[in-house]
Amino acid sequence: PQTAPALAAMSKISPPILAEAILKVLEPGKKRKFPESIDMQVNLKNYDPQKDKRFSGTFKLPDAARPSLKICMLANEAHAEQCKELGLDFLTVADLKKFNKDKKLIKNFAKSYDAFLASESLIKQIPRILGPGLNKAGKFPTVVTHGEPLAAKVEELKSTIKFQMK
Repeated sequence: PQTAPALAAMSKISPPILAEAILKVLEPGKKRKFPESIDMQVNLKNYDPQKDKRFSGTFKLPDAARPSLKICMLANEAHAEQCKELGLDFLTVADLKKFNKDKKLIKNFAKSYDAFLASESLIKQIPRILGPGLNKAGKFPTVVTHGEPLAAKVEELKSTIKFQMK
């Protein structure tokens, strides 16, 4: 049996060893027919999950982590024009009202996209028009302000990852 100090020393990974392990994982190996991903688990010292609350957040990476992310914009007229120029899928208020709070339609709509953006002027109307469907699916839209460039917001969404402590 190992003593407590030996166990404590084992829990830390030196940066060179970690960098070497990451490079080894990233080496091209057998060609796969699907996009490969890496899961990472982190243990937190001095964190008691019984006492402390759960936490979650987002982190922006330097490069797009999800370049093939399917995004739909819930747009006002000004943003609809920008979406056409960028080739981004979008729906206007009139299109959203056609769902008529039909739960199955909204659920299928939420499944067909990975993320949603919404014009600042529409964000408050979305729960009233669509009901809780997008929220339940965990895909409530990210706000795009009127002066913000849409292309930059799309790129930011593609390079942002979410994390949570369960």
